[in-house]
Amino acid sequence: MRTIIWALAATSLIPVAAAAQSNVEGRVGKLESEMRAVQRKVFPGGAGQYLQPEITRPDAPQQAGGTPATSAVADLTGRVTALEQQMASMTDQIEQTGFKLRQLQDQFDAYKRSNDAQLKALATTPALAAAPGSAPLGGGDDTARPAATPARSNTPVSVAAAGDTAPSAAAVAGAKVDKPSTGDTPEDEYLYGYRLWAAKQYPQAEVQLKKVVADYPKHRRASWAQNLLGRAYLDEGKPSLASMAFYDNYKKMPDGERAPDSLYYLAQALMKLNKPADACKVYGELTDVYGTKISPSMKADVQKGRTAAKCK
Repeated sequence: MRTIIWALAATSLIPVAAAAQSNVEGRVGKLESEMRAVQRKVFPGGAGQYLQPEITRPDAPQQAGGTPATSAVADLTGRVTALEQQMASMTDQIEQTGFKLRQLQDQFDAYKRSNDAQLKALATTPALAAAPGSAPLGGGDDTARPAATPARSNTPVSVAAAGDTAPSAAAVAGAKVDKPSTGDTPEDEYLYGYRLWAAKQYPQAEVQLKKVVADYPKHRRASWAQNLLGRAYLDEGKPSLASMAFYDNYKKMPDGERAPDSLYYLAQALMKLNKPADACKVYGELTDVYGTKISPSMKADVQKGRTAAKCK
């Protein structure tokens, strides 16, 4: 009787064990398929690099003596666990590699933007070199000078606007000035204004430079044009208008390439207006805001200006 009962129990457990083994084998097959897909993506063409199962299959050769090392279900469960651990490790490596690739791409994009900006700046240098006086105060091309990010001071600046007169007929006379045509419209417009200023055709230069500032307020040449507009007024004998042009360039475009130059010339205009105290305040503003950005030659010119204004 006992023998019959054990036989019946064993017979009833066979389907359960078979179902468990079939379920685990299905999981193993799925995981092995996914692992191979991952390995093909990580190691394309890497023949022979597929991971081998760490657990021996149930139908593998048995140990000496003919007794299996473990049961079939235990072997499959161990293989599933090993594959799941390997899959998690591989997924983590893929995520880390993707993050590093994104970092490299961001660094490359930043380098490319910086390199393109430098090449564009260098491309404009020959045209500027051909035009005497176009370089910033202190010599050299300040396109290579990094943009300043000033901490704005509260120093008051007085810029009275009085005493200017209308241009005379002699002032508008002069030789014809050709307008450049290189295909870079903002650059051509600015260089045309510069040529008018260099030819001492100040009224025409003033109109052209105002047009550059109005039409291209976000272009780097806007700072140049506004500064040159002040110089045109100053050269034409209109220091009050010049002082306003210089101050507007500094106030509206403090990061502009010619903002420091405008502060220097603003002090010069105030000296012509017989306001040495205000000129001293402007020199102080220039030193406080752009002290680490201006060239040594500009610093020397500022010191000379402070001496002439008898600044304390």
